[in-house]
Amino acid sequence: MISKINRLKKEKSAVILAHYYQTADIQDLADFIGDSLELAQKAKETEADIIVFAGVHFMAETAKILNPSKKILLPDLEAGCSLSDSCRAEDLEKAKEEYPDRKIIAYANCSAAVKELVDITCTSGNAVKIVESFAPDQRLLFVPDKNLGGYINRITGRNMDLWDGSCAIHDMLSAENVLALARQHPEAKIIAHPECNPAVLALAKFIGSTSAMLRHISSDSGQSYIVATETGITHQMKKAAPNKTFYIVSNDQTCACNDCPHMKKNTIEKLYTCLRDETPEIILSPQTIERARKPIEAMLAVAPPVPR
Repeated sequence: MISKINRLKKEKSAVILAHYYQTADIQDLADFIGDSLELAQKAKETEADIIVFAGVHFMAETAKILNPSKKILLPDLEAGCSLSDSCRAEDLEKAKEEYPDRKIIAYANCSAAVKELVDITCTSGNAVKIVESFAPDQRLLFVPDKNLGGYINRITGRNMDLWDGSCAIHDMLSAENVLALARQHPEAKIIAHPECNPAVLALAKFIGSTSAMLRHISSDSGQSYIVATETGITHQMKKAAPNKTFYIVSNDQTCACNDCPHMKKNTIEKLYTCLRDETPEIILSPQTIERARKPIEAMLAVAPPVPR
């Protein structure tokens, strides 16, 4: 299957982008691995005609917004996102009418329809800079992640209004499970993604995006880590620091994992048929692309994401 995919890539002038939360076999097959926006920007650098985005729907949309002339494929259109789904465009439109004085900051983990309605986007890596770019007296609404927004409020001292949304995979991680792992491995340092709930973040010695966590474990003096994020990242962590040990925080007691069911909808088999048939394709209207690109460009002008 892998040899067939590599052959099709050459025949069709295609590249494969994979998010850190994909399965290890897809990560190993990909031409580029990274965070969602980082991958969308990588797509701009390639001369390939076809981009297969092994991630979730909003990520493939972002790639299309930044690369409107390229064909963007997603192996499984059902690969959605609980965080993105928690903020619907029609609900945000009502909020804009109710609170016209708010500037709206959208975490990149949202749909193209939501991006059309906001003033600026951010990533977990540059959210602090984006928030601090606004005057202290400017009222702000942060969508859709209340956990990331609350974390940024605590760091910056702001009082942004927060949309009541969260990533189910990160939000369900409990401080109890983190502490249980810490008791088993007292030498391990706790690191967490800012989409985790406040109780988990309060226990972490380092908080950062997936790329930031990778940089941290590579340069930090620690030898073992308790990792509060999706399981897939540990594949790259083991590559970056093969002599170190990583314990993923489980969301239940049945396994030592924390898998996103949406991310894991993509498989090698689906990736092959997607590339072979050039479907499912991400289609966005020119109007949506134009409107949704503006808040992304506004973000890039203020605070380009830190390269991996």
